[in-house]
Amino acid sequence: MNGDVNSPAEQRPANDDLEAIARSVAQAAAEHVRSRRPELFGSSADPAADTIPAVSTKSTVPTVPTVSTKSTVPTVSTKSTETDPVTVADTETEHLIRSLLRTARPDDEVLGEEAGGSVDVPSGVRWVVDPIDGTVNFMYGVPAYAVSVAAQIDGQSVAGAVVDVARGLTYSAARGGGAYLHGADGTRIRLSCNEIDRADLALVATGFGYEATRRRIQGEIVAGLLPRVRDIRRIGAAALDLCMVASGAVDAHYEHGLSPWDWAAGALIAAEAGAVVHIPPPDSRSSEGYLTLATAPGIATELVSILDELGARDRVA
Repeated sequence: MNGDVNSPAEQRPANDDLEAIARSVAQAAAEHVRSRRPELFGSSADPAADTIPAVSTKSTVPTVPTVSTKSTVPTVSTKSTETDPVTVADTETEHLIRSLLRTARPDDEVLGEEAGGSVDVPSGVRWVVDPIDGTVNFMYGVPAYAVSVAAQIDGQSVAGAVVDVARGLTYSAARGGGAYLHGADGTRIRLSCNEIDRADLALVATGFGYEATRRRIQGEIVAGLLPRVRDIRRIGAAALDLCMVASGAVDAHYEHGLSPWDWAAGALIAAEAGAVVHIPPPDSRSSEGYLTLATAPGIATELVSILDELGARDRVA
């Protein structure tokens, strides 16, 4: 997460202010996602997911009218492949996020997974949003999907929030201010990576692309890595994986082919919790196959060396 912000200081919003907006907007969006799942797909496969207390939506961000839950489009459609779904809830939620951001910060640009945005990085503030990270989990009722909202200045994440929708937890960070976990009951805990110094004892999270050729290469990397670490987890939501590095639920996360909306908030949160983070260029896209990596600092050198041996730091397009 290195780099300098080039905008004049007097024109730069405070990172803490942007974090408050990101957190509030992400929490409001998570409420919509949580309410829509049983309407679209029936009761959750995880009973607890439907009974978790709602995340507080009290906010300094002005309220906008609730997004309509009535839709004439199919509940689920596909994007890059037949296994890459997008639901009505994805598009509705991104619309809600954009509306809230437009009210709070009307002059800022927005880049979103569903409605897109300019590939070019603007000189000022850009919001990078993923309305539902882990859409397949959302569809199947697997309680691991998130809303991710980040603010970038000159392509660098300076504030972000990720809401674990099913668990009612919010991860957030402002650059230079640390990373925190916010509970639905108002508790706030500072996050820190695990103090681990051996890669063979590391629990490592990863994810896979949708295209068969990329998945085959990713499977080969997993086969080479698995005997050299404690174990590997595939959660199915990169934003949550990165936040799990921050909280110590896993020791590292690596994945090829993420887009900025997948890592913009989570990578900042991991970095502010002490992780060593390698991210793609801010104007990259999934098809370019860059590696995203976040790891506890005590195993960073060793894990990077292992990934180098496996060719895992090369792009997997």
